[in-house]
Amino acid sequence: MSDGQVATTPMIQVRNLYKTYRAGDVDVHALQGASLDVARGEFVAIVGASGSGKSTLFNILGTLTPPTSGTVTIDGRDLSNLTNTERTELRKHTVGFVFQKYNLLPTLTAEDNIRMVQYIGARRGDRQDKGGKGLEFTPEFTEILEVLGIADRMRHKPRALSGGQQQRVAIARALVNGPAILLADEPTGNLDSKNSAAVLGLLRDLNKRLGQTILMITHDREAAEYAGRSIQMLDGQVV
Repeated sequence: MSDGQVATTPMIQVRNLYKTYRAGDVDVHALQGASLDVARGEFVAIVGASGSGKSTLFNILGTLTPPTSGTVTIDGRDLSNLTNTERTELRKHTVGFVFQKYNLLPTLTAEDNIRMVQYIGARRGDRQDKGGKGLEFTPEFTEILEVLGIADRMRHKPRALSGGQQQRVAIARALVNGPAILLADEPTGNLDSKNSAAVLGLLRDLNKRLGQTILMITHDREAAEYAGRSIQMLDGQVV
């Protein structure tokens, strides 16, 4: 494949995706033929009400649940062809997750919350180096900490951080292993308007300055305006 072909290959490619859940005696059709392309380095917002299929789509993209039918390609890899081990590796290195709830461990500092994910994603040889203490943040990741405005908050535990700062730590944690894609699921849902605007601006900055591919789901159209492109989901379809 030529360089030109590689450049035009979507980072995320979804084709005719269906997902049906069984709830008691009822079939719930969460996705009904959804299709989507996200280019490398693009910031896309998916807007839709609760029940539109947004979270189901994200769970499939993150290999947390399989589709009923259809295909998903992430960074050129067809998810249906991956083994369980390969799916785990994809979650460690290719896809980073940011959720509405920060999910920070309260007994650890911000730095240790981040380093725990870095350690899990590290190669065995790096883990064994000084018991994992030899792992260092890369210059690129140090820049991310600066962009996020939390470089001076690394020694603080979550209780000493504001909600906005905790979400920034959660974003940094999602990016520490250099994933090609950042999946953000309602990342400002627990924040006030000031912190929401700050976090959304930081996501946009990460996208523009560092070329991070970001796919964000939200029910808030104002939040979606921070993305470079916005699409809508309705009744399990991209419309």
